[in-house]
Amino acid sequence: MANHKSSIKRVRQAEAKRLQNRYYAKTARNAVRDLRAMKDKEEAAKRLPEVSSMLDKLVKTHVIHKNKASNLKSKLSIMINKM
Repeated sequence: MANHKSSIKRVRQAEAKRLQNRYYAKTARNAVRDLRAMKDKEEAAKRLPEVSSMLDKLVKTHVIHKNKASNLKSKLSIMINKM
């Protein structure tokens, strides 16, 4: 266990940040899943910028890798264009 006050605080901060990251990553995964399940092209095209923005914010805060976000956005846009 941690012996210094600063290391005890870092443990608390790391746990809080981990829970926040889990929440935001799970929310983004659900948004991607819901977008993939859409059948209406206009509705899906309207939702794509929101989901892309969500993924970009996760990249900015280092929750997911930039290549993963780029890959997801690319596949979603291809899926919408094929509808």
